[in-house]
Amino acid sequence: MIEITTDIHKAKMILKKDELVAIPTETVYGLAGNCFSETAINKIFETKKRPLFNPLIVHIHSEKILEDIAIEIPEKAKLLAKAFWPGSLTLVLKKNPKIPDSITAGKDTVAVRIPNHEMTIKLLKALDFPLVAPSANPFGSISPTSAQHVADYFSNELKMVLDGGNCINGIESTIIGFENNEPILYRLGSISSEEIEAVIGKLMILNHNENTPEAPGMLSRHYSPKTKIILVDNVIEQIEKNSNKKIGVISFKDTIYHHSLKSIEILSKEGNLKQATRNLYAAMHRLDKLGLDLIIAQRFPQNDLGKSINDRLHRAAKN
Repeated sequence: MIEITTDIHKAKMILKKDELVAIPTETVYGLAGNCFSETAINKIFETKKRPLFNPLIVHIHSEKILEDIAIEIPEKAKLLAKAFWPGSLTLVLKKNPKIPDSITAGKDTVAVRIPNHEMTIKLLKALDFPLVAPSANPFGSISPTSAQHVADYFSNELKMVLDGGNCINGIESTIIGFENNEPILYRLGSISSEEIEAVIGKLMILNHNENTPEAPGMLSRHYSPKTKIILVDNVIEQIEKNSNKKIGVISFKDTIYHHSLKSIEILSKEGNLKQATRNLYAAMHRLDKLGLDLIIAQRFPQNDLGKSINDRLHRAAKN
């Protein structure tokens, strides 16, 4: 039976045995294991049922140990690290040869970040190895933003969730890679592309490759509830088209009334995109437990973090 606890020492002892612990970050909870242990890495893939071609993210506590993970770091990567670490930015860099190929799906690059969560930083400092940690959910499912979400997924598979409270950012990190030292946006996330471009200038956007993704979280169908979900501009119109069904709605800031509506999740009554981002996955988890026939999600403004929310909803709705 899984234990939800704040005991960092116990988490350390489990991880040193090449076993897994779910850890909190400011983005989502991660399923963590020793970065240099093939045993732990294999357990992550097996527990999540994650395809081996999908790379993982290495979590470190300080830029001082970045050279243990990556080499030949571009100047613009250094600028981004200075601006956003610790924080919700993952950099894809040329890997140090000591990084196991199983983490990088055989690529010569590795994804790395410093999480902005006091409890997990303390844990990382207590260990003599970095942690590799994809989101602590079965592959393709809604990412977890609370310890209970993790426990609901893995009550029999994991020994422990390190409880660091609800995640303050609520969706995954933004991922930036480099080609000829120029930055490329691999995944939208908790830091908007506008914030990134304010530091290093214009970003290129990578077209996704389903078979050999360049970075974690790039597959087209992802972050999905069990309930069918659709992303629309006009929520009322879609409710009318599906009025014979039990419907739940994800709304940005507006209350919606309709006799077919069983539940509504308003992500930010103030219209605050950061608050809406923080609340997105928790709202999806709640709706997914209600036995609905359909979740109708309202499309968000296509700017700032609205682009990140739309990205997650679009992929959740992908057939």
